Parts: sequence; structure tokens; C-alpha cells
Amino acid sequence: MPRIDLWQWSLDVPEQDIPKVSKPLSDDEMKRADRFVKPVDRRRYIVGRSRLRGILGQYLDLPAEAVSFDYGPHGKPMLADGPGFNLSHSGGRAVLAVNKDGDLGLDIEKVRPIEDAVAKHNFSPAEYAELSGLPKADWLTGFFRCWTRKEAVLKKLGHGLYMPLDSFDVTVLPNASPCLTRIEGDNPARWSLVHLDLGPGWIGALALRDAFGPVQLRWREADELG
Repeated sequence: MPRIDLWQWSLDVPEQDIPKVSKPLSDDEMKRADRFVKPVDRRRYIVGRSRLRGILGQYLDLPAEAVSFDYGPHGKPMLADGPGFNLSHSGGRAVLAVNKDGDLGLDIEKVRPIEDAVAKHNFSPAEYAELSGLPKADWLTGFFRCWTRKEAVLKKLGHGLYMPLDSFDVTVLPNASPCLTRIEGDNPARWSLVHLDLGPGWIGALALRDAFGPVQLRWREADELG
């Protein structure tokens, strides 16, 4: 039975706190931070990586600066001798999923206006048909329900956008259990999707493969780290 820890925190801190927050980051991470054009994006990246290191360090019994990442072929970070994890952020909020029993994918999104053309371009014909059948008042929630589930699958695979979004189907309707119903080259029955209740205006999803039994979630606050 998979047991997932979910950590959440705000990415918005005062600029004067950034030098202290950035101390655990590697030289490569700081170089990446400095490539952001907007100061707010730079700050949020630094806060996200710093908290990520601090939390994972607790699982590894290491200081934050000693956490070492490996990277998949498409850049997905992972730990050679540690739990599976995935970080997602949107609108100044971050959520980190940690699974001691294996890898996983996570996506969170702040609900915001989206054009119908985005759904038509990215979703499969079956998903788009279901989404289009929803009442207008429910369309936006349905869009992000579908989007977060698909992104979670891609992040579990570590493919990013290298795998077409229309090459697999997820459930869209509000009364349907979250699940993968089709995926090219794989058996959808091997997959588990979990809808995350993140409060009003937010939607999230987890994706796991070959996870047996119901998924148990434990919400934790990153402020526990001090």
C-alpha cells in the first residue's frame, strides 16, 4: 500500500531573505536561477530548490547542501539512494510528493482562464469530447482536472513534452474515478491516479505505476523544518 508524504509551502519570500535561503543550492542551481529574466521567477526557483533539498535531506539524514541529484534522460531529478519524489509549483505555491516505495508524478495548478483551443490542441479526441459535454460552469474545472492528470503521468514517466499528450487518455468527468483508460505501448491497469484536494481554486493529481492497494496520503507543512 503506497504511503505518500505531501509537503507544501509558499514560494514567495522577501528579496532580503534570498541570500540565506539560497545557501544550500549548488553552483549549477544558482547559475540556473540567474538565467531567469523575471526576479519573481528567480526567487521562486531558489525557494523551491532550497526547500526541496531541506525536505529530502530529512529522509536521507543529510544536510540540505549535501543532497546530490541524478538526472534522467529528459532532466527529471532523482535520488540514487533515496525515496522517489516529484515537485510541482503554480501561482507561488509548491507541493512535493515523496514516496519511499518508488517513483511517482505530481502536478498542481492554480485554476485560471484557459482558451478552448488549448484543450483541443493538447487533449485526445475522447478527452476533448467529454470536456466539451460539460456545462459551461464546469468546463474550467474539467480542463484542469484533465490537465493535471496528464501532466502527472508525463512527470512519472520523466518524458516531459517528449510524449504526445494525446497518446493516452485520462478520466475527465467529475463523477468518474481518476484513472488512466488508454496509453500507447502500456497497460493502463498498471497505473494509479489520485485527485488532490488543494482547496478552492486549485487542482492537483498524482500518478503511480505498479502501486498495489489504495494510496494513503499524509499532508505535511514545510515550515516544520524551521
